[in-house]
Amino acid sequence: MHDWIGWVATATFASSYFSKHPATLRRIQALAAVLWMSYGVLIHALPVIVANAIVAAFAIYSSFRPRWTRKADASDLDPAGGQEVV
Repeated sequence: MHDWIGWVATATFASSYFSKHPATLRRIQALAAVLWMSYGVLIHALPVIVANAIVAAFAIYSSFRPRWTRKADASDLDPAGGQEVV
């Protein structure tokens, strides 16, 4: 009966890989983790709840942290001029 929430969580997580922006990908994955936590509550599975609470917290944190706190990598460079894109 509760399987549908697990399937929605799976579809949500899988759809995150269609995102072109890392922050959006992480936010969608955080949503999927919250859905998995709900599923864990419904089936009384503490490991599912705890694991996905950790995943959701890290995904949310990493999606909102300021861009200036990380080093620029190749994906941040303008291919034409090699300048950092902000």
